[in-house]
Amino acid sequence: MSIRYGLIGLGMMGRHHARVLREIDGVELIALADPMGDPHGVSGDTPLFDSVQGIIDAQIDAAVVAVPTRFHEEVALELAAAGVHTLVEKPVAHTLEAAKRVVAAFEEANLIAAVGHVERFNPALMSLRARIENGDLGEVYQIQTRRQGPFPARIADVGVVKDLGSHDIDLTSWLAQSRYETLAAQTTHRSGREHEDMVSITGSLENGIMVNHIVNWLTPFKERLTLVTGERGAFVADTLTADLTFYENGTGHGTWDAVTTFRGVSEGTVTRFALDKREPLRNEHEAFRDAILGERQDHVSLREGYETLRVAEAAIESASTGKTLRLSESA
Repeated sequence: MSIRYGLIGLGMMGRHHARVLREIDGVELIALADPMGDPHGVSGDTPLFDSVQGIIDAQIDAAVVAVPTRFHEEVALELAAAGVHTLVEKPVAHTLEAAKRVVAAFEEANLIAAVGHVERFNPALMSLRARIENGDLGEVYQIQTRRQGPFPARIADVGVVKDLGSHDIDLTSWLAQSRYETLAAQTTHRSGREHEDMVSITGSLENGIMVNHIVNWLTPFKERLTLVTGERGAFVADTLTADLTFYENGTGHGTWDAVTTFRGVSEGTVTRFALDKREPLRNEHEAFRDAILGERQDHVSLREGYETLRVAEAAIESASTGKTLRLSESA
């Protein structure tokens, strides 16, 4: 028996959700909703409504929310009240208070709810997390991310911290299996919008790992890199291509005095892993489907989405005040 799905929001992300929902097993997309209509022509023969109530009346079991961030709370609360399992695109809500209300609503209704932090389901990062957990890197020292590219016309109501930076905040905490402890950030506004379009974040996690994030909408090329440095070398995950490479510390001894007098690490074997490069959005939807069925629980929970938003808000506050923040004091 298929899970009956509804999709709210048919913009740039909504059209991809519609495609994937039609491709995976055990799911039936039976209703769509968008008050602006169907700009990308994805509805086909699927009934299209202009309100959330329309898809609720279609007797859906689950829903995907892909509307602008400022509407996440309103739509999610309506779905929770109707008893619908829900996947909300990131960030979970436009403010922390709104996120708290969304978390409470779904927990009180005992429903499965998730946030669309799709990077967790990128094959390169999934493999990287497993290798870190297996001890392949030894002690982890630092996690760095670079997420840069041109301005996306699809974004209007949040800045680069919540839209792009939230990916890096979530995946870093997930890879390290630790929350953020301290954080300092700088932002700039160069594109004439009210929201920031560039951010640099430094900090540390509760387990002592150093973190650095470079995120912006001002770079004329697209880059999505995660670098994890540790005791035995460094992993580099490119989530644009789903490639994972391991740069191992060298063990040999050279004869060049100018180099061998340096007592740090040296270059060793470089390994690029062969991965099953499945689409991250498909992996995410399968995880959410299986959570509804009670078969696995590796979706990104609303509480995890709230924690990511809390760190993103702290980055914005740090940039505006010039202060280094201790996140445990605002938990």
